[in-house]
Amino acid sequence: MSTLLEAAGVCKSFGGLQALSDTSLSVEEGQVAGLIGPNGSGKTTLFNVMTGYERCSAGEIRLRGESITRATPERVFALGVGRTFQITRLFFRLSVLENMLVATQRHEGWIRSAMRGAGSAAERRRALELLEFVGLSRLANTPAGNLSYGQRKLLELASLLVADPAVLLLDEPTAGVNPTLINQLSERIRELNRTGKTFLVVEHNMEFVMGLCRQVTVLHQGRTLVTGTPDEVRANPAVLDAYLGGADDDDL
Repeated sequence: MSTLLEAAGVCKSFGGLQALSDTSLSVEEGQVAGLIGPNGSGKTTLFNVMTGYERCSAGEIRLRGESITRATPERVFALGVGRTFQITRLFFRLSVLENMLVATQRHEGWIRSAMRGAGSAAERRRALELLEFVGLSRLANTPAGNLSYGQRKLLELASLLVADPAVLLLDEPTAGVNPTLINQLSERIRELNRTGKTFLVVEHNMEFVMGLCRQVTVLHQGRTLVTGTPDEVRANPAVLDAYLGGADDDDL
């Protein structure tokens, strides 16, 4: 497999705070990779740098070997890197289907596309197919604000899939989600991965990460501590010491 998305020697500071220090990570095409670490280790900052929402102080972000270090979020998205956020970004007053139709028109700008309304028949068909895929088709006419938190996460994933990105960066996809919907989300990711989709997942739910990802990178104090298989990460003394503070192996 070839490297699809890569962060090489990335540094990022906010005033006197060094959030990332010589951080490196690579995601192979067709892989489901995980990114873990304690709160404040730099996971979301790295996501922000990789998707253009923050500028790194040093280092480089590459997509298929080409630098996207200075690209805007819109450009990064257009090149095939999609992401979700810890707090879902949906239009709560619009219906589930209308949120999907907005997503089909991202190139027009969010507000203009929301006002444009119904979308073409092909767009509606595609939107409904994706809602069926994530198990939300029965709620197509429900206001997004009426969905449970887990359902909002699934809708955000579906709206991201409209653009058919090459790699999806998921930021805390299971946070606040009940076990049934976590299992549903996990199955959807596996199914998409079988079709060739690549994922990088930031997550605190160790059972979810270790059961889903073939490669896991651990950040500690803004640095890459170790990258390996779930078994290698579980057995690494530095991970147990730095990430878990000496907790039992069973917790990881």
